[in-house]
Amino acid sequence: MKPITALLLAAGILSPALVLAATPVTPPVSAAKVQKAGALAAPVKVTSVEGITEYRLGNGLRVLLFPDASKPVLTTNIVYMVGSRHENYGETGMAHLLEHLLFKPSANFGIKKGSKTPVEILNSTGAQFNGTTWYDRTNYYASFPANDDNLRQMLALEADRMVNAAIDQNDLWNPKTNKGEMTVVRNEFEMGESNPIRVTAERIQAVAFDWHNYGKSTIGARSDIEHVNIPRLRAFYHKYYQPDNAVLMVAGRFDEAKVLKQISDLFGKIPKPARVIEPTYTAEPVQDGERSVTVRRSGGTQFVGAGYHVAPSGNPDAVALDVLSHILTDAPSGRLHKALVENKLASKVMFNSVNNLEPGFNLFGAMVPLDGNLDAAQDAMLKVLENLKSQPVTEAEVARVKQQLNKQIELALANTPRLTIELTESLAAGDWRLFFLQRDQLDKVTAAQVQAAAEKYLKSSNRTLGRFIPTDAPDRTTVPAYADVAPQLQGYTGRAVVAQGEVFDPSPDNIEARTERFTLPNGLKGALLPKKTKGNTVSVVIKLHFGTADSLAGKSSVGTYTAALLSRGTEKLSRQEVKDKFDQLGMQVGISGGAEGVTAILNGKRDKLPAAMDLLAQVLQTPALSETEFLELQRERVGRAEQDLPEPMPLASNAFTRLIDATPEGHVRHVKTLPEQLLDWKAVKVADVKAFHAAYYGSADADFAAVGDFDPVALKAQVASLYGNWKAAQPYARIADTVKQVSGQKVSLETPDKANSVLFAIQPLSLKDDAPQYPALVMANHMLGGGALRSRLADRIRQKEGLSYGVGSQLDVPSRDAAGYWLAYAISAPQNSVKVEAALREEIAKALAEGFTEAELVEAKKGWLQSEEVSRSQDASLARTLAGYLEDGRTMAYDKDVEAKVAALTLAQVNQALRDYVKPAAVSVVSAGDFAKVAKDAAAK
Repeated sequence: MKPITALLLAAGILSPALVLAATPVTPPVSAAKVQKAGALAAPVKVTSVEGITEYRLGNGLRVLLFPDASKPVLTTNIVYMVGSRHENYGETGMAHLLEHLLFKPSANFGIKKGSKTPVEILNSTGAQFNGTTWYDRTNYYASFPANDDNLRQMLALEADRMVNAAIDQNDLWNPKTNKGEMTVVRNEFEMGESNPIRVTAERIQAVAFDWHNYGKSTIGARSDIEHVNIPRLRAFYHKYYQPDNAVLMVAGRFDEAKVLKQISDLFGKIPKPARVIEPTYTAEPVQDGERSVTVRRSGGTQFVGAGYHVAPSGNPDAVALDVLSHILTDAPSGRLHKALVENKLASKVMFNSVNNLEPGFNLFGAMVPLDGNLDAAQDAMLKVLENLKSQPVTEAEVARVKQQLNKQIELALANTPRLTIELTESLAAGDWRLFFLQRDQLDKVTAAQVQAAAEKYLKSSNRTLGRFIPTDAPDRTTVPAYADVAPQLQGYTGRAVVAQGEVFDPSPDNIEARTERFTLPNGLKGALLPKKTKGNTVSVVIKLHFGTADSLAGKSSVGTYTAALLSRGTEKLSRQEVKDKFDQLGMQVGISGGAEGVTAILNGKRDKLPAAMDLLAQVLQTPALSETEFLELQRERVGRAEQDLPEPMPLASNAFTRLIDATPEGHVRHVKTLPEQLLDWKAVKVADVKAFHAAYYGSADADFAAVGDFDPVALKAQVASLYGNWKAAQPYARIADTVKQVSGQKVSLETPDKANSVLFAIQPLSLKDDAPQYPALVMANHMLGGGALRSRLADRIRQKEGLSYGVGSQLDVPSRDAAGYWLAYAISAPQNSVKVEAALREEIAKALAEGFTEAELVEAKKGWLQSEEVSRSQDASLARTLAGYLEDGRTMAYDKDVEAKVAALTLAQVNQALRDYVKPAAVSVVSAGDFAKVAKDAAAK
């Protein structure tokens, strides 16, 4: 499910939903129908833009083919033009529920004897996959290694579940066992209900819309989730999941003619349905005055939001509105940021807008500290939003945003899987070519157009926030109706196709053969892997290592502040100038770290790399570390820490890390309680940050890696010039990894008024990742809880019991110290936490007693090995791996060795590894939730 809004994602929230049901399975398409449909299925070319070609089959299925041979990866993305906008009374959440149920068995995948289920197919290919539901569309995507077998399986799977999904009552909810996917979705709903910021944003949108379904959350109403009617759900599926209502995209390394024939053979035999999908015709009336809503519930921070009705995403106004949103909310140049954050009225400003086919909604928000003045923040926000007539948008502001957005577009065009998924939203708005058309419109947008959009939409009578105020002369906004994009696209051809890269083999042997390593006289280590890439892109990683255990004692918070301030200006450039220069270079930059070190990442194009490297060195070596920026960052950190205090996930995460923390108080890695951390965030001064940078930053103990299109000789020389003489005052010595050997502990934390609970099960392990049994333990964990949606824990707790939306396990084992741990996790309603723990322990005991099966191991090996291949195909990921291996003294031979050992594992070895390391009596459990309410409700019955 797509996160409800960018606003809510920024607030740290997941997203929407599912439901229940009864009646027979849809039979596979008959031979007679196949023969009849086949004659209608010949593909016809419709249009082509910038390397993407659209075809249409005789049954109405639209097909987009996007060849890209630069990486051995394929991405499929099938989009159904149905979302929560199409739901009727009593059906809210139905579109999202179908998204969940399409991962259940279909006629030829899971129901047919001997066949694999959809989840088994997806895992066996090592795919990165998901399904998402939104207002106007639902999509299912997967990225996986490019080979004929994988693609044939994926296309066959999508063709089968297009019309042959079971939509079975027992998959949804079995009244006899009280189990099914409905309870999983309900838990997803409960997860959203636990976040007051998300709830407030949903309430604002609900009040803004009188009739239109855009006012309803895609997750649906809890009552609809719990009581959906299975015949209605199945009818909804048969109506909308049909070839004439779908768009299939295939992108990556493939033969276009061959794949088009495969698609025609598999999908063309599906008959075009006789039914007609009626257009939705509910239109939202013009808003006639200010509206408001107040939410009162538990939470750690205040929030104020202002929403406005806006034009559909296909309307030309949409581009101007997008630019306007950045002018208002970007940091540090944004007008709302300056008025609220810099003036200490808010800790953070946020914005959300979604791609909508029909008139939509833009929401601006501000996080306000508990002791802040909410009224003052609201007044300042509305003054900025609704007073643009007296403070017009400038050409400089527009130019800055255009530069920033063009950078993101360029990077998307060079990343085929990302572009394939992003076209989903353009389809939802009216046509996939809108992505390219609106890019061109962005180049032409002017300050006058942005100003006109601001005055047209951002006014009090069109606002949802506050109070009702009668007026004799209402100033109303009439939002443009449905955007007809066809006239805008008439004759449109787009631009030249992005430069293509070489056909690169991501095997460990080839990567090792192509990689050049070096060491500078000062100790910096480097790894360079030049290759031709699509769009001439390159990824660079530099890792700096700081201090010793003794010298860093008590400096955890100040080190984190220092890392976060690096990109907020240098001695020569302001924060905005640094941001603008990276945007001008078309470079994505990411800097993260803390007291022990910093990692900086650059992603962009070959010709801009030298200038970007110079700028990054300036950011790392001579940051401004200004008091103004520090205080702004501190307010944001403190606000985030306050928001975490009552929440189940932060509390439980903190508790389990404290449980296995073997460091003494004062140690740089010592884990403090959340209230103690809050005090630390408040106590740091800007002088502490400046002193930390002066003492610890340097590149004598650094690792550098580059993967992609670059000149290795020139880059190596530039690295030497920039970092060869930068030495830290404080010496560096690696701090050993440690873990506290706790056993069988039980920690339960109360989080009043929270509808969701969190559970962690932890066991420390004295193990390094070069241990003989490590590969076997990796496979054991993968089968127990590591596989996406498919594992022993997921099958039992999510699929069978329906108790949790998110459940699984992970193995965390370091490379140089025997200080790892195994962790299982699950979210659930508080009243189900005891059941979740019991089921988790039962599955562990069963795996230990009976072992895994040969069939499970075969699938686990295949899926895991292919996922490793996909990971090495991503240049940024590979650069991080090469940099990390420099620190560990490793080469790609390690990957080759581990993968060979995994491939050679026997079932007996895997089962024995689990028995040797996972001990049920030694597993500790940490949980957080409103358990007092559960006990109170039980006592009242």
